[in-house]
Amino acid sequence: MPFEPETIVGEVLGRRAVKGIDPTHTDFECPYIQSRCPKRSTQLPNEPYPVCSLWKPASRKSMQGPELIFVCPKRFYAVDFLKEVIDHCWPGDKPQNPQIAREVKMEGFGNVDFVIADVKKNNKIEQFLSVELQAIDITGSVFPAYQALRIGEDLEKKPTYGFNWDNVYKRYITQLIRKGYFHHHWKSKIVAVIPEQVYQYILGRAGFMRTAEVKKDPQVNIIFMTYRLEKDPDKVGEYKPVLVNVEGTSHTNLQNAIMYKDPPQRSAFIDQIKSSLARGAVKISDLISAGDISSVEYDDD
Repeated sequence: MPFEPETIVGEVLGRRAVKGIDPTHTDFECPYIQSRCPKRSTQLPNEPYPVCSLWKPASRKSMQGPELIFVCPKRFYAVDFLKEVIDHCWPGDKPQNPQIAREVKMEGFGNVDFVIADVKKNNKIEQFLSVELQAIDITGSVFPAYQALRIGEDLEKKPTYGFNWDNVYKRYITQLIRKGYFHHHWKSKIVAVIPEQVYQYILGRAGFMRTAEVKKDPQVNIIFMTYRLEKDPDKVGEYKPVLVNVEGTSHTNLQNAIMYKDPPQRSAFIDQIKSSLARGAVKISDLISAGDISSVEYDDD
């Protein structure tokens, strides 16, 4: 059965996706960075891949309909999220001379997207907050849906794709714990600007201690500032990022919640071992001869 591509792709270059959309009219200019879209696809070697958001289907248990979710971090630029970081996350008095450093990198640390620093007259920096943007990537591909939008046709079938929740959870949260640890020693904080749906997924996997007192609590060194794309009352049919949650935790709380979960029963694991053996036990020599594992040579020592 025909499948409508606009039920998959939410926005192209910040505008609601419709059949016949032609991003070449603006030379692929992203309205949020006032320059050419930086996203690329291996299937488009000579031009950008300007998909900003995708529709997340509603779960069977949900009473809500589909939701838009960020797949490009530049989509956050539609709002002044750095000002909102200062308003909601800056500890103590607001900075007198806030300046923004982009792409701050350091060996052994990695990099952060932004650092808001309060720069004094003598060029001394006493206080700063780091800020990272994180959208969500996908498994599979929605390129056929984008292609169908460009040529103004329906799809013959729905493309195979999904949201890569595990990648964000395993990779990004691990990095955040490490950077939170560094900021703890620097007596500062790092702010993770992420989609609300991603934050709820993280909470569902790791019930860590958190607080709304992100400015006052000295234990907080990681702050989650979450946004959801909602209908824009000023632009019919369009969407805008809306701030939903500002909650903080410590790198220790986040790490413990992820690492120290209630273990499954030993008997349940033994049942799985027996089930595997029942399907057919194997010998190590057979695996080596089949090339599934490498042979190991040992020195006399």
